Amino acid sequence: MTLIIRKRTIQHIPILEVVSKELMNEPLPLVIYYHGWQTKKELALTAGKKIANHNIRVILPDSMYHGVRKVEQPSLIPSFTFWSTIQYNLSEFPLIKDFYFKRNLVKDDLFGVAGFSMGGMTTSAILTHYPEVKAASILMGATDFNHFISRTESYLKQENKNSSFEIRDLLSWTQKYDLNQMPEKIAGRPLYFWHGTEDQKLPYQNIHQFYLDHKETDYGENMSFDTGINEPHILQINTMEKTGTFFAESFDL
Repeated sequence: MTLIIRKRTIQHIPILEVVSKELMNEPLPLVIYYHGWQTKKELALTAGKKIANHNIRVILPDSMYHGVRKVEQPSLIPSFTFWSTIQYNLSEFPLIKDFYFKRNLVKDDLFGVAGFSMGGMTTSAILTHYPEVKAASILMGATDFNHFISRTESYLKQENKNSSFEIRDLLSWTQKYDLNQMPEKIAGRPLYFWHGTEDQKLPYQNIHQFYLDHKETDYGENMSFDTGINEPHILQINTMEKTGTFFAESFDL
């Protein structure tokens, strides 16, 4: 198989499409993959290729304030820019999805979403609103938005940059996208987690506990979790390959 990388702009969203050259105009399973904080779509290419190797069309968007959309100092409060970026991802997700569905380029409605770090948090949020997503992968992400916001509050208090009330009020929209508060939204869909035990940015214990709390339920029975022993907040090649295999198996390819 020969993979090609197509640069496209869907409305205002710059993306890379990774797809088999021989099948590029045919309906294929579709996965949208979101990069992490302060990176860009090009740095997600290796992960995208590992998924695309299974005859899956992979879309890599540049998130707002990242890649070709980067702006100088979008906010004096980096954590607010972080959440704003996720909010943009959520608002743009249906635009990307609809572009491919309306052109009949999605085979048998096989549609998934994945992401690393901030992209994993985006994936978690998408699961709360889009039942048409058939499978998802959260790689070193988080499901508990409330906990993450509490950490932000502590940081802002230490730095005297803003009040806790103000930041929590401004981020009140996150409560409607917090998978930790509505785990039943998983709805039995295949969901693959990978997380390193030495992650200093998004603690391992929080998301692993989410998995343990819900894996025996009807809605969580198709979750799986791989632990990276002594792994920091970095995605390794073998994890990218496992993610590709996960989607291939979930789509029964």
